[in-house]
Amino acid sequence: MKIIKILLILTCLNSLAYADENMKIGSKGNENDIFRVIKVIMYDNYYEPNSFQINAGETIKFEVENAGELVHEFNIANKMMHIKHQPEMEKMVENEILLADSIDKNKMKMMAKIDKSMSHSHSNSVLLEPKQKGNIIWKFENAVNIEVACNVPGHYQAGMIAKVNIK
Repeated sequence: MKIIKILLILTCLNSLAYADENMKIGSKGNENDIFRVIKVIMYDNYYEPNSFQINAGETIKFEVENAGELVHEFNIANKMMHIKHQPEMEKMVENEILLADSIDKNKMKMMAKIDKSMSHSHSNSVLLEPKQKGNIIWKFENAVNIEVACNVPGHYQAGMIAKVNIK
């Protein structure tokens, strides 16, 4: 019995360490600390540029433009977080909030009262209709294994991912 308890404790500690490692994505940045600005254009299922060179600790302002014909997302996270976020995005499609080329913002506000995940109000993400622009200010402090991706259903799977190389 003692051995089982010890194994259970070790397993829990190991999973906590794993979760902590996978949550190291940085944090919302302060406008006064912006080191540089990176302009990003989202096309249908790819980003330009398709990779980013970031110095550890840098605060970057991403000016994002959706030049595609579809709704796209610019989401800073790691692979595990993207995969975890995708069912929320699928739910937005199922509830007809997220359409191929538009976002029903009124329905989004109504649904967010019931389910907060429907608000899509994340500081590490911007969801844009075609021809829209948005900004993210992000501090890459304590960030490991980051990628930028679009989690609109099918887009991640189609390869709408940009590499983030942190030095």
